[in-house]
Amino acid sequence: MGTEVFVTVSSFILTMLFIFWRPKGLNEAIPSTIGALAVVIWGNITLANLIDISSKVSGAAITIISTIVMVLVLESVGFFKWSIAVLSNLARGNGRRLFWLTNLFCFLMTVFFNNDGSILITTPILILLLKKLKLKRRQKIPYLLSGALIATASSAPIGVSNIVNLIALKIIGMDLYLHTLLMFTPGILGLLFLSALLYLVFRNDIPSKIAHITLTSDFKEHNYHPLQDNHLDPEHKKQKKIMIGILMFVFLIRLGLFVASYVGIPMEIIAVLGSVLLLGWRWIYLKVPPTDMAAKTPWHILVFAYTMYILIYGLHNIGLTDILIVHLQGLVNESLFHASLVMGGTLSIISNIFNNHPALMIGTLALTNMGLDPITVKTVYLANIIGSDIGSLFLPIGTLATLMWMHILKKGKVAISWAEYIRVTVKVIPATVLFTLVILYLWIELIFNGKSL
Repeated sequence: MGTEVFVTVSSFILTMLFIFWRPKGLNEAIPSTIGALAVVIWGNITLANLIDISSKVSGAAITIISTIVMVLVLESVGFFKWSIAVLSNLARGNGRRLFWLTNLFCFLMTVFFNNDGSILITTPILILLLKKLKLKRRQKIPYLLSGALIATASSAPIGVSNIVNLIALKIIGMDLYLHTLLMFTPGILGLLFLSALLYLVFRNDIPSKIAHITLTSDFKEHNYHPLQDNHLDPEHKKQKKIMIGILMFVFLIRLGLFVASYVGIPMEIIAVLGSVLLLGWRWIYLKVPPTDMAAKTPWHILVFAYTMYILIYGLHNIGLTDILIVHLQGLVNESLFHASLVMGGTLSIISNIFNNHPALMIGTLALTNMGLDPITVKTVYLANIIGSDIGSLFLPIGTLATLMWMHILKKGKVAISWAEYIRVTVKVIPATVLFTLVILYLWIELIFNGKSL
């Protein structure tokens, strides 16, 4: 084995081990940076590779960071706690209704922001809400685990909700509009299928009746309904208008990302503009300067995305993607049905072994070198997304979002073991991946019906 191969493979393996282990809460960007430096110094990464990586990663990372800044602004003005107040009131003491509302809430947070941001914001609030409801531990699990799975899987229908999806989009030259056209229906049907399976799995643990409480944005109990103005004092009415206004603004920025992608404007420009305007509004009207964002913004995402892609590019340069191509190209070329199932299944397996970030990058690089026709390229890319965004949820190490989720649960004293996690995912994830991949194939066949792009 040559030095370049040894350094690249060992750097990648050690990097992933430290990301999974995270001793003393080690930031994932640290091992990825050390591994990338080793590959650059002793491996086979060229200056041209680094420039190519920068062009593919920078826009996606800036878009996600700008989105997270908006999340932090919203959190700082009480938006998410207010959302939970609405959620609690809508449940009206019905535990089953709360289960479906929790799933919907986690889905919307991912669609409006991103999967990591959704996990970071919703999980602590759900822990607090469930504690207020005085539920037993086994009664909390359906809400927490279902919410996490739905929040993470919800990045599949809309590419902008996951940084690795955005990087993959850049690699194959696909815009958000086409991604949504081809993926939204299969993705939503897959999420509904997953939610139904989760309900069947948890139906005996979900309480039929729960305490009926209403909460203000500071989580103090009050006798008022956050959706009914006649129960609100002037301060709460003002809060409601602010929250709805912010939500509409974020929705418009989200639409702006799709328009920008469609007309060829870099999406990160719209994302940065949205975060700057929101920060400016908070400063002018709420007198909160944007200085807190410097410390709160997860700048390490830029470093992690860039260095992780260096590692993957190193594996690509030593022939890993060639191995995938040799073993999979024949099956993929047989039909769109085979392409969907084979690549979606393969990415699910790789994601659960190596994490979905490197898995999707590897799968996308392999895809671009298979010499496929345009429709098959799009099908394989979307199958890869299903495998990396949904199939990766079989094990807790499959995504960074689920790793963070388990860490948050541990801090919140509602820790869930691997065994508890897998007992649920083994019943719902493989079936959901297969269902979604089949729907993807049928949907693409229906749209194109033998036509070419």
